[in-house]
Amino acid sequence: MEKILIIDDSIVHAKYLKTILEDTYQITLAHTANDGLTYAKTGLYSLILLDVIMPDVDGFMLLKTLQEELITEHIPVILITSLSDIHSEEHGLVLGAVDYIVKPFNPLIVRARVNTHIKLHQYRIRYEQQAMEDELTKVANRRHYEQYSILKWQEAIRLKTSFSVCMFDIDKFKLYNDTYGHPAGDQVIISVAQTVNSYLQRGTDFFARYGGEEFVAVVLGGEADKVFSHFKKIRQAVEDLHIQHSGSVSPWVTISIGGITMFPKLNDKYEVCLKLADGMLYDAKHFGRNQVVWANEKMIQWKERN
Repeated sequence: MEKILIIDDSIVHAKYLKTILEDTYQITLAHTANDGLTYAKTGLYSLILLDVIMPDVDGFMLLKTLQEELITEHIPVILITSLSDIHSEEHGLVLGAVDYIVKPFNPLIVRARVNTHIKLHQYRIRYEQQAMEDELTKVANRRHYEQYSILKWQEAIRLKTSFSVCMFDIDKFKLYNDTYGHPAGDQVIISVAQTVNSYLQRGTDFFARYGGEEFVAVVLGGEADKVFSHFKKIRQAVEDLHIQHSGSVSPWVTISIGGITMFPKLNDKYEVCLKLADGMLYDAKHFGRNQVVWANEKMIQWKERN
């Protein structure tokens, strides 16, 4: 059930709106701008119904704040007010409201407009998810990774915590395609992606298809040796799928992984960190593939095999 936040200092009006909508949506009421903003920042809502005339912070000011906050800027807002002049309506729409309902309102009109904007919100969410999802594997795509990685890099700097990034490569994948055919190759990419993704389900983990048979993962927090150990388990899990590959370094499909863990500082560049991880992947291939090679920020290197 979609969730709607109603922000209105009038308890009577807020409850009336709730009565109109509660048979279809889950409704939360807030009677001050501060409470409304606190609820909105949870990011749980598909629509906000916002009264313009409030004693502490008026609806226009709160709408402006909602539009400026990263977690709330995409939540559609319908302004509900007794102000019926064109200037007020224009002002609200310019600030980012998706609609404007004047009191006294007709319950049928309120319900119809709410339904319309909920459907539009659902469509936008689906579109954005598809735009950020790799079509073949259904994990995050490179575009999603490029946005996410920079945000998490900045978060690691702010929190003074460790940041790990690694690159994956399916070993001898071109030979696999040449031997077994491209449909089988696509299925291998899917199987590898699903297996790796199942090991990276924490809120601090992120996994994406980088392109072709390459993948990338980002992990926030954790000591370098422990992250290294976790990715060794991931590499082994892929080998344990026992997907036949007679031309590889093993009888089965395998992956090579190269990564680095560091504590980024304000002037550090993410691109440098990624290049170092790619260097570790190069070493993993050079040392014989089907292994993990990892480094910490002092460039002390761990190799899974000698």
